[in-house]
Amino acid sequence: MIRPIVFSSILLLAGIVQADPAQHYASYCADCHGADRLGGAGPALIPQTLKRMRGPNLEGVIANGRAATQMPAFNAELDAQAITDLATYLKTPLDTVPDWTSAHITETLWRDPGYRPADAPVFDADPMNITLVVETGDHHVSVLDGDTFDVLDRFETPFAVHGGPKFTPDGRYVFIMSRDGWVQKYDIWSLQQVGRVRAGLNSRNIAISRDGKHLAVANYLPMTLTLLSTADLSVERVMPVISKSGVHSRVSAVYQAPQRDSFILALKDAPEIWEVATDPDADPVYEGFVHSQEKDMIEAIPSSEGLFARRRIEIAEPLDDFFFTDDYRHLVGAARDGKRGVVVNLNVGREIAELPLPGMPHLGSGISWERDGRRVMATPHLKEGRLSVIDTGNWRVLKSIDTDGPGFFLRSHENSPYIWADVFFGPNRDVMHVIDKQSLEVVKTLRPEPGATVAHVEFTRDGSRALVSVWEDDGAVIVYDANTLKELRRLPMRKPSGKYNVFNKITFSEGTSH
Repeated sequence: MIRPIVFSSILLLAGIVQADPAQHYASYCADCHGADRLGGAGPALIPQTLKRMRGPNLEGVIANGRAATQMPAFNAELDAQAITDLATYLKTPLDTVPDWTSAHITETLWRDPGYRPADAPVFDADPMNITLVVETGDHHVSVLDGDTFDVLDRFETPFAVHGGPKFTPDGRYVFIMSRDGWVQKYDIWSLQQVGRVRAGLNSRNIAISRDGKHLAVANYLPMTLTLLSTADLSVERVMPVISKSGVHSRVSAVYQAPQRDSFILALKDAPEIWEVATDPDADPVYEGFVHSQEKDMIEAIPSSEGLFARRRIEIAEPLDDFFFTDDYRHLVGAARDGKRGVVVNLNVGREIAELPLPGMPHLGSGISWERDGRRVMATPHLKEGRLSVIDTGNWRVLKSIDTDGPGFFLRSHENSPYIWADVFFGPNRDVMHVIDKQSLEVVKTLRPEPGATVAHVEFTRDGSRALVSVWEDDGAVIVYDANTLKELRRLPMRKPSGKYNVFNKITFSEGTSH
């Protein structure tokens, strides 16, 4: 007997039946992307995961397929109007928000049968000077020797990696997350994938606890925080995110606060910040850093290993895109009007200052350093060509540095005298400014690849080399001498969107965003 879907497909190809987009989806897409559009062998096809494929881009992928993937072309089966209708259907929200419980997550857990742990690194390179390059052009990560810049391995990742990879404190394992919630564990010593699990349906980023035992996954869909064991990717807790007033909220991001032994959550839809203990056995009153008047804000949340204590900090309005001071006493969040930064003292649990930061500050890319004996920070702006430099002692804006356009990333290193600032948006996206950290003046403007987007700098362990991305499908990582600013080498890469040095990340280098 011919299955209904197969029979329907035969009729469609014969031109006997005019199918609607849902039928086309069932015939051509469901086997890989799931009958519910939530993913399978292929990624989820819902608006939250398709934001980077607007308009003709999505139609082009349906029509022509995607190079270097298993996505085939359907321009022989579907005419132009049918492809347009299917793309519109995929960008339509689901009728209902599905559950994604501990049981659902556990069912997706996959351990690579070929994985064999090594007793020591299988390479001669310094394991603390390894740099991972996320290549979004074909969904791979390259593992670089930070001294020779040889590629030690190149492995496939889940579709559309989002947020920075997170390393265990010893630098051995790294965790990588995709937009549709897949978390991948990779063993750097063995140069092998360990396994994967799907912790959410539409996820924002991940954070790892200071002891390296727990991984937090921030989810938009469903509205939860998922806590995983880093040892085996098992589920420790799925925490619904509901405000004190009963509002269900997406999680914009989760951050590790190492000195506080906690995770900090930015809530998208509620005027609260959450702090969750990364030690399941922590004193649920958080003695030592929670103000005594706020003990009524602490709640004990059961887990398989004990208690994750949760603390609510109520604020005037939701904040996004957090920057933290080095001691994790304060955070600065971006207000929704795109004109202000709001300073929250985490110790006392309240807002203490506002900063005039027009042009939508990108605080998540902010960095800090010592200048004239005082701690300062800098942030780029997503809609204005400027960097704002702020004194974190008195929360005053010291200077606005003009740039050739709005930027996305800032980077430096404790051993470097310079800040590197890209110009990610606008006609000058091929520009990289190098700024003196003491004089706050632009000392050089680089154009590594005229006409191409250049962005996201990472340093080697000692800060002597700076790695710059040519953010194009036929792109490269360019290695510079971080002191002379001379180009040393180019490494061909497929849209290298981010680079992450093991040592700089596990030591929370002052030149990198946390």
